[in-house]
Amino acid sequence: MTTAPPTTAVPARLRTLESALGDPFADDNPLGLRAVLQADERGEMFEAGEQALQEYGLGAEFVPTALGGRLDRLDHLVEIMRSVYRRDPCLGLGYGASSFIAGVNLWTAGGDEQRRTAAELLRSGRRVAVAYHELAHGNDMAGTEFTALPGPDGLLLNGRKEIITNVQRAEAVVVFARTAERPGSRSHSQLFVDKSQVPAGHMTYLPRFRTSGMRGVQLGGIEFRDCPLPANAVLGNPGQGLETALRSFQVTRTTLVAMFTGLVDTALSITVRHVKGRRLYGRTAADLAHLRSVLAAAFSDLMTADCFATVATRALHLVPEQTPIHAQAVKFFVSKTLMEVMNQLSAVMGAHFYICEGASAPFQKLLRDVQPAGFGHAARAACQVSLLPQLPLLARRSWLGETGAPAALFRPGADLPPFDFGRLVISAAGRESLSTSLAAGLAAMPDGTGPAYTALRAHGEHFARELVAMAEECAVLSPAELSVGASSAAYDLTTRYVKVLVAAACFETWRHAQGTDDTFLADPAWAAAALHRLRTPLGTQPPSLPDHLQQPLWDELLDRCARSQGLGLLPRPLAD
Repeated sequence: MTTAPPTTAVPARLRTLESALGDPFADDNPLGLRAVLQADERGEMFEAGEQALQEYGLGAEFVPTALGGRLDRLDHLVEIMRSVYRRDPCLGLGYGASSFIAGVNLWTAGGDEQRRTAAELLRSGRRVAVAYHELAHGNDMAGTEFTALPGPDGLLLNGRKEIITNVQRAEAVVVFARTAERPGSRSHSQLFVDKSQVPAGHMTYLPRFRTSGMRGVQLGGIEFRDCPLPANAVLGNPGQGLETALRSFQVTRTTLVAMFTGLVDTALSITVRHVKGRRLYGRTAADLAHLRSVLAAAFSDLMTADCFATVATRALHLVPEQTPIHAQAVKFFVSKTLMEVMNQLSAVMGAHFYICEGASAPFQKLLRDVQPAGFGHAARAACQVSLLPQLPLLARRSWLGETGAPAALFRPGADLPPFDFGRLVISAAGRESLSTSLAAGLAAMPDGTGPAYTALRAHGEHFARELVAMAEECAVLSPAELSVGASSAAYDLTTRYVKVLVAAACFETWRHAQGTDDTFLADPAWAAAALHRLRTPLGTQPPSLPDHLQQPLWDELLDRCARSQGLGLLPRPLAD
């Protein structure tokens, strides 16, 4: 099948996909981890997995419903893609996410015909690549040398783009190019290049790049020489390419790193299976107090990252005018947390973390594959640079306010309005309500008892005070401390602020889970553990969890591993 099946409710679609892909840990599953590893050893995309996703019609998940696809809720898309990443991150990025990145630019700024063409390509199982990078400039998009300048019959493309996923396999490419020779942000545009319309001899593919992680992803380059292109190939108005990218990044920085939680989900399952099956000193490794402590902390950190990513993804629907802040924070915090969790797990695995045979063999691939979460099409450092100059305005306009964010932000299974790409903005203009939700939530905190409840309140009050202190510090920052050359102390302010955002997301998700059927989210232990770890002083290792927080997390982790049946450790309720 090359066309998408009819649109159905996400839980049903997710079950359909999970059923098609099967239990990743089953040795007799032709789409399981064993087959994924064999493709990785060859440095190839997992062909059988791609075929299964083709038959499912995954490309339709990236196309808005108005264009005949299934994309109406971004949290639904994350769930679908997390299922793919749990099995093979190369499939997640190489078959799916790369086309999604290109598509977001088209849905944000493309004309009707461009969007219809791209939608048809994706719905029929074909690909659209996106070409941002030039090796000489990295994330410095303003330094782009690739040009699309006026020619006899429109535009002439000249230059090369590198580090492009699926550039040779894609039927079309979204290209970021300089369309005017003058300096400034209005000198760049994005173009939709239908490769079937490119005249022979004007386009050349560059050799594929080999990588240590994501080995199967087809990463290459492309070069154009005096390639004619009609003027209507520009997405939106000429000169708006950087603005389009900045709006699109809000979607992709948030959702793509959220998809990577599926990778760590599988790695945690492998590690728990390993320690339960390995015997040391007459008992299993899982009986060792230190290993239980590390695994409970890793599970806590994964829960924290997932919670923050979920809140930020829902914010794209509910408060899109604030997501210029959230997107930077999610990419900065979640990617770092996921990589740190993988390092924690590798220490538990010991020598088994790099062994390419046996039950633990997939771990070494996942450890390599997680690295792009930290850079991808935008690096973590770039997110800090973007956040820093916004802090003084946030301090003056938002941080001392008393109004919190909408309650629906913190209810994972609640309904959402369809996502509207037209509501994305470039600047939050100093408006952000997630951080102030913490003080409002503390004031409305339900009565409770016990050490976990007491710890949660104390940690919540700490982060509420932290925001007040930061408001005073950031309000007086000098212009020199808001630039790329700012001091390390100024950059530390961005880290402190992001921690407040994460603390607010976890605290409020716990508070709004009260009275629901989700007994684990309603238990203060997981949220207290999250905030306990977040309070780690900058530059130091997070502390171990006290027993009254560690034991509930350890018990929950073991229970989820026993019940998962290959379906992952982070199930989330989704509205039909």
